[in-house]
Amino acid sequence: MRIGELARRTGATPRALRHYEEHGLIDSCRAANGYRHYDERAVVRVRNVRHLLAAGLTLDDVRVFLPCLDGDVATAAPSPAGIRVGRERLAVLDARIAAQAAIRDRLAAVLHTAAGSVAPDGPPRP
Repeated sequence: MRIGELARRTGATPRALRHYEEHGLIDSCRAANGYRHYDERAVVRVRNVRHLLAAGLTLDDVRVFLPCLDGDVATAAPSPAGIRVGRERLAVLDARIAAQAAIRDRLAAVLHTAAGSVAPDGPPRP
């Protein structure tokens, strides 16, 4: 199948599919006219890649799952490497959330302090 058909069947954009291919997650062969052609296996692989990305993993993280991308990643028993990658990604996300919460708290404090010097519907009070 050509890239447009694979995109339609998986919900991925052709650009994303080319990106997955550049990262070695899917492969294609080239026709004489230069068009990419994918086999049926690519449909399952792309769905699995998208599933893992939606779970918060990066394309580099997804590489750990290469041996099982042709199966049902969502219901397969996790591997030790998969668990490790998931835990590492979770730690990164937790750190980002904590940093964002701290920034939010600082902004809320500044606004709370500033609100005392601002009339409810106008410019700052003298």
